[in-house]
Amino acid sequence: MGLLCRALLVLSIACWLGASPACAEKRVAFVIGNGAYTHAPPLPNPAHDAEDVTAALKRSGFEVISGRDLGQADMQEDEIRFARAAANADVAVFYYSGHAMQFNGVNYLMPIDAKLDDEADLKRFLRVDDVLSDLQQARNLRILVLDSCRDNPLAENLRRSIAKTRAVSMPRGLNKMEAPLGTIISFSTQAGQTAEDGKGRNSPYTAAFLKHIEEKQEIGDVFREISTDVFDVSGKVQLPELSLSIVGKFYLNGLVTVTINPPAASAPGDPCAAAETHWKAADGIGTAAAYEDHLARFPNCTFAELARAKIDSLKKTALASPPPPPAPPPSAAEPASVARSKDFDGSWEVSVRCMTASGALGYARVLVGTVKDGVLHAEDPNPAKPLLKLDGEIGQDGKAILHVRGETGPAAYSVGNLKPDTPYSYNVDAHFEKTRGTGKRIELRPCDLTFAKK
Repeated sequence: MGLLCRALLVLSIACWLGASPACAEKRVAFVIGNGAYTHAPPLPNPAHDAEDVTAALKRSGFEVISGRDLGQADMQEDEIRFARAAANADVAVFYYSGHAMQFNGVNYLMPIDAKLDDEADLKRFLRVDDVLSDLQQARNLRILVLDSCRDNPLAENLRRSIAKTRAVSMPRGLNKMEAPLGTIISFSTQAGQTAEDGKGRNSPYTAAFLKHIEEKQEIGDVFREISTDVFDVSGKVQLPELSLSIVGKFYLNGLVTVTINPPAASAPGDPCAAAETHWKAADGIGTAAAYEDHLARFPNCTFAELARAKIDSLKKTALASPPPPPAPPPSAAEPASVARSKDFDGSWEVSVRCMTASGALGYARVLVGTVKDGVLHAEDPNPAKPLLKLDGEIGQDGKAILHVRGETGPAAYSVGNLKPDTPYSYNVDAHFEKTRGTGKRIELRPCDLTFAKK
């Protein structure tokens, strides 16, 4: 291949990855911040949100249609402009901050002059389905962001108006939307939930968005980091809803490096293919049981000798340590297992965070549960989420090997890209101290668990 051909190949790959500013890639965005409502209490942050998001997207090469405090006519006119721009774009983004609601499974965005006395007034709102349809015209990547799950006072007016005549579905927050192929959909909180507007210049979600959107990371990782930040800053109360359906990788702000030749795939049936990932998890736990588990699974792989050395070292340390004093006998009224662990009894919250690894995307889940007589049971209370349960007994010393069982959700989030609803299970090496605890997944992929007593 000649020098010119090689140069063109590198440039074309960089263009596909969004890594070169020299590429003639067309990026368009429509940003709305509605806060000065006529028939509802004003929201202080959306105007700032729109101003700051517009500036960030412009720095990332977007042509931005930006509107603040838009009435119905202006909102519809700008949406028409955006639809025409998206038809000729490679990348299209829609970002909305303000009031929204769902009615009979349809999500609506609220102009500042909208009122909601009855169902007919919904025609004054912008349907999110229409926005998503306009986004789909972009050739490569489409992003829909709704920072709009504040509690909407006008929704109650509509609920009262029609409750007298018929039943209607009007849950809180927004209705969940699945991303079409080539699309990312991000809500500021989970479907059916409401979010805080925030006390600073920006809402909690927009603050996290501004922190990460200009980073040189793959766009899926950017939105996962945004979700993680919101979850952490809110004290694990507000978890953004994120749906991704993208093939390959895309970078809004370039790559640190560009690899043209992909690494060779592991040979079919390679017994050591998952050894490195499992070793990292086992070594992070650092117990003899974790190393023995690795040795049993991968006896002839790269880390086998190191696992044996770790086990020998731990055994020598144990022999050199003085034996612990004998535990006091349990009372005659209760068995030994109960006497050992009652200190941990009560209600607990469990946060599960699995990192991106082994070809599977990362995710975060929150479980609620109880410890009774030293036995922990926790599960995700949201019936819309895939099954996830955790069980095990906590010893007097706070140590526990817990068992997790669940069912897979979207294939991209499971190792091996398993189809949804496939059963799976794994073990967690955990340690508890009074009102808190930590744990690490033992098998296959790295996951961290934190436990907090309520």
